[in-house]
Amino acid sequence: MRHYQYLAKNSSFVCIDKNPKMKYSTLRISGFVLVATLLLFAGCTPKPTKKMAKKTTKQWDNTIPGSFSQQVSMKLDSSKVDSFFAHYPDLKTYAPQVKTFYQARQYAYAWFEKGQIIEQANNLANRVMNLENDGVYKSIPYQKGLDSLLHGEGVKNAPKPNLDLELMLTAQYFAFAQMVYQGVGQDISKASGWNVPRKKVNYEQFLDSLVKSPAHQANEPVYRQYELLKGFLKKYRHLENTDAWEAINTKKLKQGDSTAAVLLLKKRLYKLEDYTGDTTSNIFNDSLVLAVKQFQQRNGLTATGTADATTLTVLNTPLKKLITKILVNIERSRWLPVSISGHYLAVNIPEFQLHVYNADSLLWSCNVVVGKTTNPTTIFSGQVKYVVFSPYWNVPPSIVKNEILTGIKRNPDYLNAHNMEITGKENGLPVVRQKPGGTNSLGLVKFLFPNSYNIYLHDTPSKSLFGETSRAFSHGCIRVGKPAKLASFLLADSTKWNSDKINAAMHAGKEQYITLKNKVPVFLAYFTTFTDRGNKLNFRKDIYQLDDRLAETLIAKK
Repeated sequence: MRHYQYLAKNSSFVCIDKNPKMKYSTLRISGFVLVATLLLFAGCTPKPTKKMAKKTTKQWDNTIPGSFSQQVSMKLDSSKVDSFFAHYPDLKTYAPQVKTFYQARQYAYAWFEKGQIIEQANNLANRVMNLENDGVYKSIPYQKGLDSLLHGEGVKNAPKPNLDLELMLTAQYFAFAQMVYQGVGQDISKASGWNVPRKKVNYEQFLDSLVKSPAHQANEPVYRQYELLKGFLKKYRHLENTDAWEAINTKKLKQGDSTAAVLLLKKRLYKLEDYTGDTTSNIFNDSLVLAVKQFQQRNGLTATGTADATTLTVLNTPLKKLITKILVNIERSRWLPVSISGHYLAVNIPEFQLHVYNADSLLWSCNVVVGKTTNPTTIFSGQVKYVVFSPYWNVPPSIVKNEILTGIKRNPDYLNAHNMEITGKENGLPVVRQKPGGTNSLGLVKFLFPNSYNIYLHDTPSKSLFGETSRAFSHGCIRVGKPAKLASFLLADSTKWNSDKINAAMHAGKEQYITLKNKVPVFLAYFTTFTDRGNKLNFRKDIYQLDDRLAETLIAKK
């Protein structure tokens, strides 16, 4: 039996129908597994390796190493908490969280052991003082105050804990957690088109789990892509500071060419970690062909191995622009559920891919066609509830108004020619539907996840579009490249449905609704930068022009 559960405390993650009964469970704060969930696309979820697992489990070792104070004998004066926030009013927004945290600890000091400040205090301060490493442009209030308290005379040899320093560290932690783990407010994410429910983490419990356990036993409550993109942010910033990024000024480079531009191409791809061969020769050799193909694949281009004009334009993209794209997608990663178990579907819209998962295991992927820029696919989540074989297509009123009525005026036999019929009238427009069959715009099967956006997954008779590099052609719904395979996956719980019966139902010419025994989560996400399962950094075109809008908001918050 399929079971779906978000591993989190208080958390939650084309064309017609959102399930009002859909429930998001909550993030467990201790023992987070940073599983790839949402993009939830192959490009988002590197296949776990021993090296990556070791890196993940030691994240807090690298930032706040060792064991936090577990002492309970030293208690702080609870009546002093309000006085602290009166003295540091810019931190007052975090007062409720600080109070809840200490109430749960019976007001035992968290940052002192045997009267002395513990090592983790300095490491937290280091994270707070270097927020740019986490892709954050805003500063936490009173950073200088924290530094003064932490390194002031007499702190190390003081006879008793410093209450202001204790409360400052805790307040700074909650400010840090809000900025780094939670991100900008929900009003900003919704304004940038993001309708996937934002994760909710109980940071009081998370901090409590840290102070009670060795640091290496707790991971940061962020989706895996966040940490991976942070690593590439550091690399690209280093390139920006050390490389002139000279433009490769030529129209085309291909195998066998021998020019100075080839040498520039080799050096560029070497720095981008696509090329590992000789960078002193100016001959376009076999190794360079493979490197160009890898670069093209990482950037959503047709992998020909020839550096054509499009490829060279992408290669010449300024590092500053690439860094901004990384920052934007680090921010989007903050909003995602940390992990999800069970089966689920994920579509990364700019990648034009559907990925089918079981927890952190990618089962298979296929190409999809998404909404064009004038009819963008909505970024949201739902649960697939129905598989509909040989479907009718209920033509949306906007298409009836803008296309069908125009077609009828040009050709009185338009409806018959397109296998359509009028079934009524609504709001001054005819209600039109297309009959089941091979020419039906929804193809032979559709997959419904009830929602208010009129978005669903479906087959299509226009198979040739799946071969295009950029696949934004639909009216908003998502056309699936492997519809029969998806139907088989969704109906795997039922002994009634094998491949032969599915094929027969798809070609029956009679609409048939099948209600799934277990609804399957589906996530429609938007990531223009992500790491793939080989830990390669991928970039995709911002087809809906959402990156710049979010970037302006993030960078404006200095």
